[in-house]
Amino acid sequence: MKHIHKFTALGAFALLAACEVGPDYVSPEVEAPAAYKEASAPDASQNVTDKGDWHPAKPDDAADRGAWWSVYNDAALGGLEKQVDISNQNLKASAAAYRQARALVEEARAGLFPAATVGVGENRQGGGASIGGAKNIYTASVGASWVPDLWGRVRRTIESNIANAQASAADLASARLAAQSALAADYFALRAQDELKDLLDATVEDDQKALQIVQNQYDQGVAAKADLLAAQTQLEAVQAGAINVGVSRAQLEHAIAVLTGKPPAELTIPPAPLAKEVPEAPSGLPSALLERRPDIAAAERLAASANAQIGVAISAWYPDLTLTASYGYTGPSLGNLLTQPNSLWAFGPQIAETIFDAGLREAQVEAAKAVYDQEVATYRQTVLTGFQQVEDQLAALRILAQQQQAEEQTVADAHKTEELVLNQYKEGTVPYSSVLTAQTTTLTAEQAALTVRASRFNASVVLIEALGGGWDVSQINEEPAENNSDRAEPDKN
Repeated sequence: MKHIHKFTALGAFALLAACEVGPDYVSPEVEAPAAYKEASAPDASQNVTDKGDWHPAKPDDAADRGAWWSVYNDAALGGLEKQVDISNQNLKASAAAYRQARALVEEARAGLFPAATVGVGENRQGGGASIGGAKNIYTASVGASWVPDLWGRVRRTIESNIANAQASAADLASARLAAQSALAADYFALRAQDELKDLLDATVEDDQKALQIVQNQYDQGVAAKADLLAAQTQLEAVQAGAINVGVSRAQLEHAIAVLTGKPPAELTIPPAPLAKEVPEAPSGLPSALLERRPDIAAAERLAASANAQIGVAISAWYPDLTLTASYGYTGPSLGNLLTQPNSLWAFGPQIAETIFDAGLREAQVEAAKAVYDQEVATYRQTVLTGFQQVEDQLAALRILAQQQQAEEQTVADAHKTEELVLNQYKEGTVPYSSVLTAQTTTLTAEQAALTVRASRFNASVVLIEALGGGWDVSQINEEPAENNSDRAEPDKN
């Protein structure tokens, strides 16, 4: 009993003496501007004191803030986006990586507790005549061993693995956001192709009417054969362009199908024109970007994990204490095996310390510090890249809005010019080449206006992605679930 008291006292001393070596984590400082430069940039058409075209979206308490695509008010887009999280195979792979990271936390946490074993056995033993011949030896025993976490090696490992799991959760959110954004970009590009097809079909109708006018003129002997052939060539060129639109549209539809986890043969999106108005961008102060970007959150968590690994490396400089205890029975008879004469017990501590390793531990600590410095630099660079991406898209939206106004005016003027020139041709005051030039100018202006509008939609999608979509850092679990049946996943929006 006296030995047991000593053993218990030693274990209690080990617990009281436990500490965590290595630096405690402090989130790296990063410089965040007070405001986005491009959010307040003036229009070229406005006074320098006026603000630019970008404005934050108005709050809508009834809206699902996670479904960021709802700002486009497009039911077809919303239905497709919801399928991304269910069927996209890349997201399933990221989700599996997240579950693996959580399991590693539980694996490390097991090191805080003793390991217990139980065993039974039977051996047939024999020898010379002096030993007494062959006989059976039966054993039954229980044992326990424990390596107290005196210097925080296990706790630092748990800390590191938790941070890695949180980074994995952010990676999953980042992969989800990227897939959602890619789908939205492809969707609006597809709608632009639908509208381009409508535009070319309408142009074909106008060119057919122009051809009929030339045909009438030719039949009356007031138009040259060259004019008739030129009108036919113009019509056929536009018809060919309308047919060619089908290639890009099909490829975009196939890409959307894959993003939703379906074979292309299983998805058909009915044609519809591109929306006329680009919605306002979501609000977000520069400092909020650090909370709303999953890739920034992942980079910060990896820095936290690397910091904990410094403590793990430093703990190797300190001795390890192992506490072991066992109790059991051994004897030649199974019937009276569990009796006091057959009992055996053992307990005691063991302390081990490395006294020479040729600089191994020192190198491991330096390597851990270098990894931490690398992760901090990566985190800060990710933040800078995030601000750049936001500024890029704010500038794109502002400038493209100005360009769209100019393009729309160009289209209006081109239509007036085309109508005027066609009337002049009917009156015989201008050659048909002037009509062809006017028609080409009109079609080119309409296509340019459509391209700019499609670019604005694409820029708005990229801006929402750059701002983090509907995600925020609070969706990272602080600790993994305590059992496998309660795997709380990151928010799926």
